[in-house]
Amino acid sequence: MRRRDFLATTSAAITLPFLRTIAAAAERHLLYIAEPGIRNYQEYGGVGVLVYDISAGHTFVKRIPTWTVPAGQEAENVKGVVASAKTGRLYVSTIKRLGCIDLATEKLVWDKELEGGCDRMAISPDGRVLYVPSFEGPHWNVVDGASGAVIKKIVTSSGAHNTVFSLDGSRVYLAGLHSPLLTVADARTHTVIGTIGPFANSIRPFTVNGAQTLCYVNVDDLLGFEIGDLRTGKKLHHVEIQGFEKGPVKRHGCPSHGIGLTPDERELWVSDGHNGAMHVFDNTVMPPKLLTTLKLRDQPGWVTFSMDGRYAYPSTGEIFDVKTKKLVVALKDETGREVGSEKLVEIVFDGTRPVRAGDQFGLGYKR
Repeated sequence: MRRRDFLATTSAAITLPFLRTIAAAAERHLLYIAEPGIRNYQEYGGVGVLVYDISAGHTFVKRIPTWTVPAGQEAENVKGVVASAKTGRLYVSTIKRLGCIDLATEKLVWDKELEGGCDRMAISPDGRVLYVPSFEGPHWNVVDGASGAVIKKIVTSSGAHNTVFSLDGSRVYLAGLHSPLLTVADARTHTVIGTIGPFANSIRPFTVNGAQTLCYVNVDDLLGFEIGDLRTGKKLHHVEIQGFEKGPVKRHGCPSHGIGLTPDERELWVSDGHNGAMHVFDNTVMPPKLLTTLKLRDQPGWVTFSMDGRYAYPSTGEIFDVKTKKLVVALKDETGREVGSEKLVEIVFDGTRPVRAGDQFGLGYKR
């Protein structure tokens, strides 16, 4: 090789990884936590959206105001939070309304009281459409992300509750807390095209893998989870957590309320309300096998993960290193209160511009 070509090749080999490292270092990973995110309990962080810098040890950054609570009235339970880096919008739902916040100005763009109220919604990958369940009601509202206008109503009569958009934007998975069936909708036509199950009881939190072949569901009266085949619609596995008592819980009335896949799908994390714990399963075998159990400071009702898979976020406000299973930090707000919420999402910024957004559900990202 001639000296000039050698130097050019060597320079490119060194420079490109270096530039990628610099670009990654310039990004800022922020965690947005919507409050009150455990019922309407303001003692877990007040009212608003709390922002933490993941890259700086999850330090508190700021509080974004949402809705003012009138004197003598109760705060509205926050039911869900989603974000789109493509449109630069953050959405927060309560039992009564859906609000849209501009990530650049941090101002409320619009505030809509949808028919039947709202529950835990999902947003399309392009940020244009939201599927918003009515508050444990008969239908989902399909909402335009820009204006908040209702495009269509999908009626399942299942007690609308939790919603997951597929990574490719083709399917939406709809779970009602009064039905053992997981409903599948076509995101193009906004029509129901099938169901998964039935499962052993009514479906509570659930997640799906990146390839859209499996769903993992919590169901009423089960300390554990079940697995369904998204291709055939059949239930595949029933997994009960052994060695732990199934007793009374503070909230949700469900022994396991909270389930999530690590982004690489190698582990499945499952909540245990009565024992105040998170059970970690090896998901490289089928059915998954229990690896370890982590004790928490409060009853968990949800779990999700950082986009890079490094951190686990139970709803108790404790943050765990996924690899070591060690506690990293227990979040507090600007007043020193212990923070807890079941509604949180990661957003990555390049300067002031959002470039990627995570999801409130612990979804699998392995395609």
